[in-house]
Amino acid sequence: MIEIGIAATDDLRDQLIALLGQLGVEGFWEDDDLLKCYVPEQRWSLALQEEFRRVVAWVVRSSSQPVPDIRIQTLPDRNWNDEWEKTIQPLRVSPRIVITPSWHPYQAGPEEIVLTIDPKMSFGTGYHESTRLMLNLMERYVRPGCTLLDVGTGTGVLAIAALQLGAANAIALDIDEWSYTNAMENAHRNGVSDRLTILHGDITAAPSLRHDLVIANIQRSVLIPILPAMRSRMKPNGTLLLAGLLQGDRDGMTASLLKEGFTVREEVRENEWIALAATL
Repeated sequence: MIEIGIAATDDLRDQLIALLGQLGVEGFWEDDDLLKCYVPEQRWSLALQEEFRRVVAWVVRSSSQPVPDIRIQTLPDRNWNDEWEKTIQPLRVSPRIVITPSWHPYQAGPEEIVLTIDPKMSFGTGYHESTRLMLNLMERYVRPGCTLLDVGTGTGVLAIAALQLGAANAIALDIDEWSYTNAMENAHRNGVSDRLTILHGDITAAPSLRHDLVIANIQRSVLIPILPAMRSRMKPNGTLLLAGLLQGDRDGMTASLLKEGFTVREEVRENEWIALAATL
C-alpha cells in the first residue's frame, strides 16, 4: 500500500478528499495537520503521482497556503481495510443520534436514533465537527411531516437522519459518483429508500420543488454561489441549515445570506467550525 501525506488546512481537506477520491484513493486519514491518502501499490505510478500534485496545486490556488510537499512512502503489507474499520466506532453526535458502522452493531436506548452508516470514501461519518453541528441543528429544526433537500449528501447521513427524525420525504444529491452510490447503500441499510430520492449531480439536478428545509454541509466557496438556487427550492417560511464553515467564514457567509433575503436565526460552534440556521 502507498501512503501519500499532504499537509493541508482543515478548510482544504474536504476539497482534496472529493477530488483525490476520483483518482482511485481507497481511504483517507486525517492526522493532525496531515491528510493521508492510501492507494494500492499496483496502481501507483509516476503519472498518478503527477496527477496528485496537479490536484493539490489546483485546490490551494485560491488560498494563502503555499503548495504543500507530498510525502510518499510504501507501507508493509497489512489488512488495511480491517485496520481502517477498527477506527470507525459507534459515536454519539447529538443528544439523540448515534452513528455506527454496520460492523459495530449498537443497541438503541430509549429515545435514541441509531444511524448505520458505512462511509467508504464519502464524507460523513460523524467524526467531523461540521457533521455533528449540522445534526444538532437538525434535531431542533426537522419537524414531523416536513420535506427536505440535502445538497452535497456524501454518505447520505444527514438526509437519513432527517427521515428518522420525522421528515416525510427527502431529496439528496451529490456531484461525486462514489457519494451517490454510498448514499444509496446507506439509505437501503437504514430502511428509508422508499422516502429518500438520491440524485447524481449538482443543485441544478434537483427538481423545482419547494421544501420546508434545505441543508448543505459544504465549504463556503461552494455555498455562496448556490444560495440563489437553494433559496428558489425553499418554501416561503422555509429554513436553511449550513455547515462546513470555519469561524473566519462567518462574516462573509452572513453577508451573503442577508443579500439573498435570509435572516440568520442561530449559530452553533465546535472548535473552529460553525453552522448556521437561517430563514426567509
